[in-house]
Amino acid sequence: MKTAVIVFPGSNCDRDIAVALEAVTGTKPAMVWHAETALPGGIGLVALPGGFSYGDYLRSGAVAARSPIMAAVINAAERGLPVLGICNGFQVLTEAGLLPGALMRNEGLNFVCRDVALTVANAQSAFTSRYGQGETITIPVAHHDGNYFADAETLDRLEGEGRVAFRYVGEVNGSARRIAGVLNSAGNVLGMMPHPERRIEAAHGGVDGRRLFEGLLETVGA
Repeated sequence: MKTAVIVFPGSNCDRDIAVALEAVTGTKPAMVWHAETALPGGIGLVALPGGFSYGDYLRSGAVAARSPIMAAVINAAERGLPVLGICNGFQVLTEAGLLPGALMRNEGLNFVCRDVALTVANAQSAFTSRYGQGETITIPVAHHDGNYFADAETLDRLEGEGRVAFRYVGEVNGSARRIAGVLNSAGNVLGMMPHPERRIEAAHGGVDGRRLFEGLLETVGA
């Protein structure tokens, strides 16, 4: 499967996600600069990496969401192409309107960087098919603005439609209802705060993150 990683000024996890995608797919991803206006042809996944796009100017992800390449990403997502936003990439997806809600400062205003336990809330999506429903997995987080917020009506809708992909076990940053990952209504866009690309081999302490990419590869391939 061919993949693409969008690179913004200030991205610092673009190489991490590229290494993970190559390890799973066997093919180096295309690294697409934010000023481009088109995605490569024949790709099966677009990944928006973590980091501090545009230095988090205005709000995290706000400027990146209006980069030239994002018009192509939005169009591809609307056509059904899988799009994965991790950490800052999640922030970009909400700012671009591909996912509801917003990411706010962590409770306590501290940068959080550690392994965290997650519960798989929806194991039926393309991104989560390699997990068991309700399974507890461990994935690292590294964020300062990781507090997922949405109004009660939106949260109820996400819950009712099965669009909460992952939840934190216990409190990590004050996120509403402990939400760590959200899907769009079609199920082809996932935003998540934890970094699955940092848990893809035994040397990382486990392969819980790798299973996300393997499940996606299997689903897209099928």
